[in-house]
Amino acid sequence: MVRLGVNIDHIANIRQARKAVQPDPIAAAVIAEMAGADGITVHLRQDRRHIQDRDLRLLREILQTRLNLEMSAEQEMMEIALSIKPDMVTLVPEKGDEITTQGGLDVIGQKDLLAQQIQTLQISEIPVSLFIDPDLAQVKKARKIGADCIEIHTGLYAAAKTPKQQQEELEKIEQAAKLAKKFTMGVNAGHDLTYRNVTPILAIEEIEELNIGHNIIARAVFVGLEQAIKEMLALVQKS
Repeated sequence: MVRLGVNIDHIANIRQARKAVQPDPIAAAVIAEMAGADGITVHLRQDRRHIQDRDLRLLREILQTRLNLEMSAEQEMMEIALSIKPDMVTLVPEKGDEITTQGGLDVIGQKDLLAQQIQTLQISEIPVSLFIDPDLAQVKKARKIGADCIEIHTGLYAAAKTPKQQQEELEKIEQAAKLAKKFTMGVNAGHDLTYRNVTPILAIEEIEELNIGHNIIARAVFVGLEQAIKEMLALVQKS
């Protein structure tokens, strides 16, 4: 069965909007685990716009499942990851003026830096995933520089305006997943997945884990976090 990682960044977004102490993403993580989530994902950004260093430290202490740390391949982030030792690091591109992550890493263009960071993390027994677009050349380069896993960016699939466009993007995702699996890499997927569009992604048998945040938190506003997660898990289990 596909694993569900719940991204709790948007809980921290609400807190940081008022620079307050509530809602606490730590409490959200506990609820997510109790609801059946297989892991918790957070993105520690350089500008600390949502998740804070304190959150990461406490999550490492209290989580009973898996902690997936999304971060840029910067030295400050590397030092934090080596100290915290999450269950996985997912290296992602990061721009200061973006609302959310826009597209995957350019593994080909950054191969030397990424290869160095991957090796450093793996020496400390931290598996590394690369967040990439469903591009076969990027998958091949991810494997060549030693990544343990890829996370396929599903944003273009989610943004497709017509059934034809959506199917084209879905086929790209499936091809990338099949190639990564052929290379014996782990295969995750995420970005802008919703209750309405997730089922075709779940049908790709090579995908092992989905990381979903915004749509679950948006649903939780109306039905509560536990129920929102259970509804997504029901779709996962049905598939």
